Amino acid sequence: MSLLFFVGLSIVACDKTDEIPGAPMVIEGTFPGVDERLWPYFIRFEAQAESRGISIDLVAEGITGVIEPIDEENVAGVCNFNGRNPNHVMVDADFWLRAPDIFKEFIVFHELGHCSLLRDHREGADEDGRCISIMRSGLESCRDNYSVLTRTSYLDELYDPQFAEDIFTNR
Repeated sequence: MSLLFFVGLSIVACDKTDEIPGAPMVIEGTFPGVDERLWPYFIRFEAQAESRGISIDLVAEGITGVIEPIDEENVAGVCNFNGRNPNHVMVDADFWLRAPDIFKEFIVFHELGHCSLLRDHREGADEDGRCISIMRSGLESCRDNYSVLTRTSYLDELYDPQFAEDIFTNR
């Protein structure tokens, strides 16, 4: 009799009646509406924020992303803010095919800096001509210096509330 009770309990315990009908099921570590090739970078972006005491949930924010051709010359990524498709990251397909992991991360983090952290471009160069921010526009003549050796300092700046006033007021 007790075996029958436990079998019945396990069937009831697995019932999914508490889910919202029609709502997409979100599995941890996945991002609905985001090209799967971008998922590792979305995960890293959230993890880097968390390591700095900032809680970011890109799924809850409704950020989507694709890898497709961008017609604009010298543009590797875009964060779309328009009303038809807000918070939509696009990464250029040609760039994606040629770029090493560190540059893919740079572009995805830059675009998520716009879409999630609400960061604007931040221009400027240090005394050696290196860009001071991952959020630079590319219109200045500074040299990108994002690498394994400089990554931490660029990410510290990316998540720094001094340069992202809206990040803490909107969360």
